[in-house]
Amino acid sequence: METKYDVIVVGAGNAALCSAIAAQEQGSSVLVIERAPKEKKGGNSFFTDGAIRAAYNDLENIRTVVKDLSEEEAVNTVMPTYTEDDFYEDLMRVTKNESDPELASTLVAESFKTIQWMNEHGVEFELNKGNQSFVEKGKRIFWGGLPLKTKEKGIGLMRTLFRRAEELGIHIIYNSRATEILLDQERVCGLKAVIEGENKIFTCKSIILACGSFEANKEMRKNNIGEEWEAAIVRGTEYNTGDGIDMALRVGARRFGQWDGCHAIGTDANAPKSGDFNKPGDIFKKHSYPLSIMVNKDGQRFVDEGADFRNYTYAKYGKEVLRQPDHIAFQIFDSKVRPLLREEYNLEEATVYKAATIEELAEQLPIASEAFLSTINYYNAAVQEGDFNPSIKDGKHTEGIMPPKTNWANTIDKGPFYAYPVTCGITFAFGGVHVDPEGHVLNENEQPIPGLYAAGEMVGGIFYHNYPGGSGLMSGSVYGKIAGTSAGIFSSMG
Repeated sequence: METKYDVIVVGAGNAALCSAIAAQEQGSSVLVIERAPKEKKGGNSFFTDGAIRAAYNDLENIRTVVKDLSEEEAVNTVMPTYTEDDFYEDLMRVTKNESDPELASTLVAESFKTIQWMNEHGVEFELNKGNQSFVEKGKRIFWGGLPLKTKEKGIGLMRTLFRRAEELGIHIIYNSRATEILLDQERVCGLKAVIEGENKIFTCKSIILACGSFEANKEMRKNNIGEEWEAAIVRGTEYNTGDGIDMALRVGARRFGQWDGCHAIGTDANAPKSGDFNKPGDIFKKHSYPLSIMVNKDGQRFVDEGADFRNYTYAKYGKEVLRQPDHIAFQIFDSKVRPLLREEYNLEEATVYKAATIEELAEQLPIASEAFLSTINYYNAAVQEGDFNPSIKDGKHTEGIMPPKTNWANTIDKGPFYAYPVTCGITFAFGGVHVDPEGHVLNENEQPIPGLYAAGEMVGGIFYHNYPGGSGLMSGSVYGKIAGTSAGIFSSMG
């Protein structure tokens, strides 16, 4: 087994493989160390729905990477501009202006260039029609700044990146757990790892840590995010237990970002406790809640379901579900909106209760039925007149109840009625290590640790409280490419 490389990448998800490919482009010999077995490769990226947020100018800009869009389709597509300013403002708005301006600006400025770079390496993109557009008078109209997704979701993305890594001669070792970064006079010189139970030492000039956050580590979740987070379902890989963060901190890296925050969503209450590699593609999420009311087991609402588009609330509402009794809630729909629900509600994996009347639904649910029926009555009475339009923030709202429903407030009065039980699924933690816009890991004095880089969910300081949909995958790609390029250049300098 070869033990000497220019660059070692820890992890094998989207950020890691983008790092490895970018480092190889600089002429570096590259090793990827992946903790998972080969049949469970791909990290959290394998489970993503593939939506990826990037700034773009217009439809012609988009067509440079969506190459199979016909002229007829293009003529009948309405693609609002989504500028760098738009992306930056969305990011700052949902993070309460806490996102590090330098890191945020780099993410935004490099987003579309990185999409084009990925496309050059074989990653295929398509229009995100199902979740981000509607058809009106023969025109497909996009909204929400998220018109791109990777073909075949995360499965297609990772298949392509692994194939490209293989074509470029990048060596990947599975079932290997990195344990320690080795330094020589404060400069990276090697990595210790356990390879199928045997201790190994690899020498290198630089290391890129891209092995996720600590969301699959119950103790780290509990200690950093809160006691209740021990109960959260892990939506992605079981192998993201904070190894990379721990190794970086042990060599002096600076903790950075919101360590008590995370990306967490409402997911099917009967979803597996961690990602099922036989059922990938984010199939357990339940993201049509803006058209619902959500109630807990006490029969009470607890969030404004219509506060904003799903893109800007889903990553924070999971934690609100976790705070409810028994960490569960129910999304309630009637037959007026049931045809509008997203694809995941139609899958055989979706848990659903259905009844002809709201009273019969109450009897089926493990819920305080009288309080639930009272909530429905008060809500219906509070719904104001107005035109319902799920493609815009329509202002159709409630008055006189708390929490309010700011948009998409329809009465729940036409049977049959549906209830989808959801719990909290954690995607990744927002706390990580501090990197600069070139991907260097910084120490407590905010100086680069020579030869150490990080990318992906390990990067702290970009997301706080919430995030705009699709920006996590984009951040992994952008900072993966940046870290790989920087590491490759550093290694070439000797």
